[in-house]
Amino acid sequence: MATTITVRDLDNYPDNSKTISVSQTTIIPTGAEGDEEWVLSFTTSAYSDNTDRTDIQDIYIQEFKAGWAKSSGLVSAPFTIQEGRKSLGISLDGSDVYDIVLTNGTYGGDSLADHIQELVREVPTTFSSTWNSNDDPLAFMNSAAKFINGKFYIVSGNVGSHYTGSSKTSAIVSASGVDTLYSYLGFDLGFNSYDLASTYVKESLINEDYTAGDATLYTSFNSGDVSANDALAITDGTNTDYFTALSVSGSEITVATSGVNAFNGISNNYTSGEAKVQVLKMQDPDSVPAIYYDKVDDVMRWGIMSILNQIDFSS
Repeated sequence: MATTITVRDLDNYPDNSKTISVSQTTIIPTGAEGDEEWVLSFTTSAYSDNTDRTDIQDIYIQEFKAGWAKSSGLVSAPFTIQEGRKSLGISLDGSDVYDIVLTNGTYGGDSLADHIQELVREVPTTFSSTWNSNDDPLAFMNSAAKFINGKFYIVSGNVGSHYTGSSKTSAIVSASGVDTLYSYLGFDLGFNSYDLASTYVKESLINEDYTAGDATLYTSFNSGDVSANDALAITDGTNTDYFTALSVSGSEITVATSGVNAFNGISNNYTSGEAKVQVLKMQDPDSVPAIYYDKVDDVMRWGIMSILNQIDFSS
């Protein structure tokens, strides 16, 4: 059963209403080998250009993934925006980086997120003269910025199936020149869905017995899987040691020993083929990576917004 939503542009054309139809249906998408999938559909009879009578393409949502970037949460409100601390670089869905400039003032977390959201949504208009035509304006126009549990989130305006690749949904926040807002808000120690999805755990069995105090750990890693100064863990299911790779040559890892470094990096014995080594990487303490839209209501709002932002309300 379809639900009809009435939408208006209250600022510019308050008397002109349009409708968006929202429904749940089943389809067989190409490449699905005949398997039906439940999808949410969003349609409208309104135009994106009333003069040329340009239709707005229907939207079918199969996946709820939306790329996001978030700050570390290791900073706290109030936040003072001032000269030299007011600009952020924003890239959504692999777009060019666009530097948004905030208005000076003192903000709470929610009010600053609202201000950031406003500026990000206006990027296609603000940067019209330098806008890359290959970038998707809806990634910005439908984007969201939130302040949740002490962390700023900036979320792509598109949903999709992948956090990486050519059709990814992603959000990358970067420093804008020498401006310090990036680190001031905690994005320097934050995470984003693209990096998390691009990071996978590399592990290997050891292929020679290891005795505590040995300087070399022999593994099955490929060249490039481990680098000097990487943090690693070794376990046989009973004992576990955490250590640093002092140097790496192919699959051989040099570890600290008491005779050279005053301590043993690995303090237990391990048997070839029965112990594995993992390369440890920084991970989001909340998840790897979390789906930002975790409620049907949120996805419904996204679909409505995506249609709404394309409608020409002028007549």
